[in-house]
Amino acid sequence: MKITVLGSGTSTGVPMVGCRCPVCTSDDPRDKRTRASIIVEIAGRYILVDTSTDLRKQAIREHLPHIDAVLFTHSHADHIHGIDDLRGFHFIHKRVISCYGSAETMATIGRNFAYIFQGQASAGYAPLLEPHVVAGPFTLFGTTIVPIPLLHGGMPATGYRFGDMAYLTDCSSIPSGSLPLLTGLRILIIDALRYTPHENHFNIAGALDVVARLRPERAIFTHLTHEVPYREGSKLPAGVEFAYDGMRLE
Repeated sequence: MKITVLGSGTSTGVPMVGCRCPVCTSDDPRDKRTRASIIVEIAGRYILVDTSTDLRKQAIREHLPHIDAVLFTHSHADHIHGIDDLRGFHFIHKRVISCYGSAETMATIGRNFAYIFQGQASAGYAPLLEPHVVAGPFTLFGTTIVPIPLLHGGMPATGYRFGDMAYLTDCSSIPSGSLPLLTGLRILIIDALRYTPHENHFNIAGALDVVARLRPERAIFTHLTHEVPYREGSKLPAGVEFAYDGMRLE
């Protein structure tokens, strides 16, 4: 299994429009952050987690040949509004692919992007995705995927565990019932928005508390704002690091 961080940034991306702060004007390519997403490759199959606003750019950058399934964490714009970029893949493989998420997330996507599920023949749009509501573990391409219920402020969100790796983006707390699903991790990729507190996201201190509790072998902080220079990752505890676009994990 291979994981690539497609995007490591928050909803505004970094650099942020109109900003001239040190991170937004940084020459370090790891400070250039598209909206948060990952791709999981299993035996030549590609599972996309979230259709970020920057999906087309990310797919071209990483030379993604196709997408075989999509998992959605929640329905905020920066995590679903790149959904139309899946049409480019459909032009090539002509397949309707399965997507997975909570009932609430599937309902929102179906309402906002009905043509993605139903097609729109009069406009020349074929269906792209077949929705599946997840309420427990399911299997894709021989791998068991475990949905992890999370809270994103007052909104439910879903993380996903693939073997000994878990991806928990856009969360501010982990319900007690989800903690047993996160034991024995080798890699934890987790929301760590910025240094200052935020009611809907773990900040860096909060994410460090989660790492201390779960004790993964390696922790990677993602969904970062322009408050966080990549170079300051050197100040993090051993085994903890900042994500960057294009980061590869195996």
